[in-house]
Amino acid sequence: MNEQIRITPIRLIGADGEQHGIVSTAQAMEMAREVGFDLVEIAATERPPVCKIMDYGKFKYAQSKKSHQKTHQQKLKELRVRPKTGTHDVDTRLNQARQFLEDGDKVQLKVQFRGREMQHIEEGRRIIDGMLEKLADVCKVEKMPMMEGKQMSALLAPKTTGSSAPQKKPSEKKPVDPKKPIDPRRLAAEAAKAAALAAAGLAAPAVVATPVTPVVPVPAPVVEAPAK
Repeated sequence: MNEQIRITPIRLIGADGEQHGIVSTAQAMEMAREVGFDLVEIAATERPPVCKIMDYGKFKYAQSKKSHQKTHQQKLKELRVRPKTGTHDVDTRLNQARQFLEDGDKVQLKVQFRGREMQHIEEGRRIIDGMLEKLADVCKVEKMPMMEGKQMSALLAPKTTGSSAPQKKPSEKKPVDPKKPIDPRRLAAEAAKAAALAAAGLAAPAVVATPVTPVVPVPAPVVEAPAK
């Protein structure tokens, strides 16, 4: 970088990506100083090496920030309701589940039964089926609702973007508008092409229909036997 670049000449790229061609290292250093930037070698193995005028401090900060960004690790979020959970609380759980799924996490829905609630399992199934229906646009069901002891659970995963992407329809050719004027340049080009083919003897010969003469069958001659 800067004075550490000993090779000359170099291929120079400007601060905005413009190409300056091959210049001397001293000239490139002077151009970098004029704009208050640094001369950085970005392709040392090339001959001549490639250098670029840039804000090296800003570049290093961006690289450091990018390297510290962590990829999202999928987590399993658990949401619980009861057979007698009110509509408002169910909607709250739905909003939470939708947010988790949109963030890329899995969601496990659970309906817990206590005491006599075990006699009304169908009520819990109604609640969890309703939640699955309202989340169908952002999730896929990895495990359908099933009883596990005194609770009913279902496992949801985020819906992949590729599966919901609309398929492209095959392109259809637009019909020719008879009222649209014909481009004279196109006609001239086609005429010139036809003339060139004719001059080279490549023009397709015209097909002439030859009349077909009907074939009339000729009867075989009758040979009479000599009289005895």
